[in-house]
Amino acid sequence: MRIVIAGGHGQIALRLERLLAARGDEVAGIIRRAEQADDLRAAGAEPIVLDLESASVEEVAERLRGADAAVFAAGAGPGSGAARKDTVDKGAAVLFADAAVRAGVRRLLVVSSMGADARHEGDEVFDVYLRAKGAADDHVRAQDALEWTILRPGALTDDAGTGLVRLEAHTGRGSIPRDDVATVLAELVDTPATAGLTLELVSGSTPVSVAVKSVAGN
Repeated sequence: MRIVIAGGHGQIALRLERLLAARGDEVAGIIRRAEQADDLRAAGAEPIVLDLESASVEEVAERLRGADAAVFAAGAGPGSGAARKDTVDKGAAVLFADAAVRAGVRRLLVVSSMGADARHEGDEVFDVYLRAKGAADDHVRAQDALEWTILRPGALTDDAGTGLVRLEAHTGRGSIPRDDVATVLAELVDTPATAGLTLELVSGSTPVSVAVKSVAGN
């Protein structure tokens, strides 16, 4: 499979690129800065330098053509202000989904956030972030041309992955190592039966492959 990942230099994306490349997939990552390219190559991914905050739908679609799946794993990051939550966490996600439709890429995975809700209240930057992610998720869910799956992890940690998770429509609050988020994404890419699902993810007691098959069968 050829899989294109937006936010290709992110912590989850780099982990996912290594997993996909190791199993023989052709992986490309969209990055904003050329100096990040070597890190992607080291992970086994082809770097694509393109700024999703300024690119057009057609420019992104051109990079997506021929892909079997696309993954949106970009984010403005914890140090960014409210404005970039709107331009990246919402705007770039909407752009990426629209570009996937234009490019004819049906399978789209979106890394969202637990608690994302376009109607979330509050004035703190994190409140803006949750509204932005929620609005982006709503846009993705409205695209009939896409076989989308939205993944909403709990609090992210850098602990070593255990391969044991809880993956459900509603898990309740919890944390999850980035390693395990990447492992779940790799499994979801191969499980189109999860299309149309919004799933929460935290650490648990179920092996990743079993957890994904379980939600796919519901």
